[in-house]
Amino acid sequence: MMWFLFSILTALAWGGANLFYKKGTDPDDKLSHLKIVVMVGLVMGIHAVLYMIVKDVAFDPFDMVRYFPVSALYILSMTIGYIGLRYIELSIAAPVQNSSGAVSAVLLFIFFPRELSMLDIMGVIIVTVGVIGLAVLEKQDEVQAIQKQSGQIDKKYQIGVLAITFPILYSLIDGLGTFADGIYLDELELISESSALIAYELTFFICAVLAFVYIRVIKKQRFNLFVERDKGYAAILETVGQFFYVFAMAGNAIIAAPLIAAHGIFSVILSRIFLKEVLSTKHYIMIGVVMAGIIILGVTDAL
Repeated sequence: MMWFLFSILTALAWGGANLFYKKGTDPDDKLSHLKIVVMVGLVMGIHAVLYMIVKDVAFDPFDMVRYFPVSALYILSMTIGYIGLRYIELSIAAPVQNSSGAVSAVLLFIFFPRELSMLDIMGVIIVTVGVIGLAVLEKQDEVQAIQKQSGQIDKKYQIGVLAITFPILYSLIDGLGTFADGIYLDELELISESSALIAYELTFFICAVLAFVYIRVIKKQRFNLFVERDKGYAAILETVGQFFYVFAMAGNAIIAAPLIAAHGIFSVILSRIFLKEVLSTKHYIMIGVVMAGIIILGVTDAL
């Protein structure tokens, strides 16, 4: 049952992280996504070192190579997601991105079939339908709003083929990453949870160093880490979510994946509250659908 608690904690942390990612994104800064990579990688690197010290973990550096396919998919998908936030609302991007849970769950079930109860199947279907349904509603509402709006539309809220492509790419690549993670942590147990966590965070830290060098040396753009508060908060919440994520996936990857994907729902709620947007009745219904799916998944594991 601990995997269920870890899944919920991951969803809450990543939902909050998405809010601060959006707040810290400058639509006019073409390097904004790399600055987020720097902040996230820095926090993850610090956490990895502290985790090894506190837990007295003997880390094998080769685990970074062993786990690199998973790390690369995650880091690539996240970077693409950061780019997309310059052009699309969080309330649209988050649910579309988080349909990746359905992608990974289907792949895991196809390649590593196991017996699932009707409640398990029902829960996965309900969560997936709710997430996709919310994305459809958000897109319809935003298109209608833009059609009614006159004048120049803020880049941060534009919708178009290019804009919607970013969260779709994120969903596909992240889904592959979660599928690979399920193989590494649950199905074949190729690496321990602690080693996977440390390997991923140190790999992200290396990417952060490279991104920082690119920003400061190659592009010659000033970047003060201490004034990027929103990016910093996002990085902390991202790292907290990552900590719980690996243990959730190790416990029950097929069910945890779509459950964690529900963090897009928390993102929508937070974006509405703090970005002063209003939820429609349809949105509340879809959020209720997803929450019902989450409850079903929790209950079926306790039976």
